[in-house]
Amino acid sequence: MRSSRIAPFLAVSALAALVPGLPATASAAGNPLGQYLQQKPAWHRCDSSKPAAYQCATIKVPLDYSRPDGKKIDLAISRWKTSGRSERRGVLLLNPGGPGTPGLDMPEVLASELLPNSVKRMYDLVGFDPRGIGQSSPVDCGLTTGEQNWERAYKAATFAKDVKWARTFAEKCYAKQGDTLRHITTRNTARDMDVIRAVLGEKKISYLGLSYGTYLGAVYTQMFPQHADRFVLDSAVDPARLWRGVIQLWAQDSEPAFTRWTEWTAKRNSTYKLGKTPQAVRKTFYDLVARADREPVDFDGTELTGAGIRAESRSAFYSPREAAELVVEMKKAAEGKSPSGDRETRTLTSPAPSLGGTVPEDNEVTGFWSVACADARNWPRDPERYRSDAIRDKGKYPLYGDIASSIKPCAFWKTTGSEPPTKIDNKVGALILQNQWDSQTPLAGAQGLRRVMKGSKMVTVAGGVGHGVYGFKSCADKTATAYLTTGKLPAKDVTCKTTP
Repeated sequence: MRSSRIAPFLAVSALAALVPGLPATASAAGNPLGQYLQQKPAWHRCDSSKPAAYQCATIKVPLDYSRPDGKKIDLAISRWKTSGRSERRGVLLLNPGGPGTPGLDMPEVLASELLPNSVKRMYDLVGFDPRGIGQSSPVDCGLTTGEQNWERAYKAATFAKDVKWARTFAEKCYAKQGDTLRHITTRNTARDMDVIRAVLGEKKISYLGLSYGTYLGAVYTQMFPQHADRFVLDSAVDPARLWRGVIQLWAQDSEPAFTRWTEWTAKRNSTYKLGKTPQAVRKTFYDLVARADREPVDFDGTELTGAGIRAESRSAFYSPREAAELVVEMKKAAEGKSPSGDRETRTLTSPAPSLGGTVPEDNEVTGFWSVACADARNWPRDPERYRSDAIRDKGKYPLYGDIASSIKPCAFWKTTGSEPPTKIDNKVGALILQNQWDSQTPLAGAQGLRRVMKGSKMVTVAGGVGHGVYGFKSCADKTATAYLTTGKLPAKDVTCKTTP
């Protein structure tokens, strides 16, 4: 899922019946995917400004795995080879989340900033842009900047316009992408991961997936359990909620975060001057929302309505200090005062390398909805269902409920994915990491994934704030490093307490 910290939720084909696993090596004769498995990546330096250890290549995968001799698409991959050759265990495949987020830069970011040396000595770090994303044959709907904005509050007066927007979004996508859209799915991305494994000559892969990458990793363990080695699933998505339910969980979970923020901020009224009591802080915020509904606020060059303020600040409320500073700045902007300065934002991504292709400006949003609409088959088709749900949820979850439940492009997606979504139900060993106060993948989602991955263990960071656990000086780091370096999972689920 999208995050400020992470740039920044079947009619089984004949071929799929041959796999749940592709061959462990590319030498298996007579396999319909032989032409893909036997590829030799032409590795080259990703960028002259980047370290020589950071290499990139492009391989081919089938658009439709049931027709491997049909259309081929590009898959951009990258690696940071370990210098500890005698200690090397294999590859650690990486995914930063999304869906819709490129991952080509992940090896460099994790090698230079987040992973301990003990892990880097054991693994080649391997990144990739998922199919349809970034440098991997990117999808493009030709959307304007305004059409990319999907966080739309419900209002009776504008609902017809929002329905038209959602329909136009879907129609533009099918006009430009056609049948391609039904193959931009998590199951096919998992198959792409197994092609990467085979091309690299590995019998198994280890994996570190964040956010949506936890669901992608879970799907891989379900489809290719014999090829899954050590899997770390960081900040997890509940497979049972895909995808409308994931977004609606944001609304449900943000209310206690908002309440916690009002209590924290009231105790610090001398600093923020937003109210001496939680009730007063709440009133200050919703007065700001009402004011912006009457007259949009120019904030950092963007005109924010009340709905825009609610959407912009929702994730910030999980970090009380960040939210208090943000609301103070928004309030100043509404009053026509100059902001105090830049707010600090921690990010896990850096500018992605270019392999010569141009990424469409709407690729991230298009990629997100391509996967969200194709993966799940529970999107209502009747606009009136979205209207009634939005009205209901605005009453229950005033901060974000109507935004989460109102009309989305999937209401008008012409075809769902080429296969039903994957049911996750396995005993593959994996380690799930989760902050208590995660705005993008709330704790309830991680608990849902833990229930269906019966061989996994989970580390909950009590008091942990933010989206992303491993490598951010968390109390879970030691457990994750031990698992990646020794393969040993905790004997039982663990809760550790974060350092303030």
